[in-house]
Amino acid sequence: MRRRCGDEPNVKKHFDAAAGQYDEQRRGLIPCFDGFYGMAISLVASDAASPRVLDLGAGTGLLAAMVRSKLPQARLSLIDMSESMLEVARQRFAGDPDVEYTVADYSAHTFEPGSYDIIVSSLSIHHLTHPAKQALFKKLYDALTPGGVFVNADQVAGATEAADAYYRQRWLAEIAASGLSQAAIDASVERRAVDINAKLGDQMDWLSQAGFQNVDCMYKYLDFAVFYGLKPATP
Repeated sequence: MRRRCGDEPNVKKHFDAAAGQYDEQRRGLIPCFDGFYGMAISLVASDAASPRVLDLGAGTGLLAAMVRSKLPQARLSLIDMSESMLEVARQRFAGDPDVEYTVADYSAHTFEPGSYDIIVSSLSIHHLTHPAKQALFKKLYDALTPGGVFVNADQVAGATEAADAYYRQRWLAEIAASGLSQAAIDASVERRAVDINAKLGDQMDWLSQAGFQNVDCMYKYLDFAVFYGLKPATP
């Protein structure tokens, strides 16, 4: 199902409702959880003493917490349109002075040029329309410092409709065997109804067009993929 630009309230509604149980359900709903997040975190790197890290669609702060474990001196900026999700993140990072929170739609938010050393995102950007994804990649390139990196762990569309059908069949079978309640499974299926997955190749092209170098897919399992781009250190 293709989501129109006017459907953002539906996305927010789904994630507001899921906030309290979101983290505990992740492993069941992401069959490749360890490889997926493990690859994303392995790509997070900076020479800065206290790297500035932006997490797009940060939700409960799950990915940001993994970044914090790898880069203890990082300064984290979490942005998400769901205040309920960010409230869980506030509890996770309670007492941490180096974490800031912004309740906003990051696709419409203005970021200062060169304000981040690392930008990450997980399972969020696929909610945007394809033109909005392209515009976002350009905005993120501008927001990075020279030598900065962008790591996106997200859902992607298959190269064919048959591939997409296979991905869904496998995903439904694996989450059914995960031990999750039927209610949790049904809620996840409903949330995925507003997804707008783009083909991996298209997204890598959009990253390259935005100016990123060394663009590649570093991990893929069914429709879960991790891709990467580097802002060159010199023009």
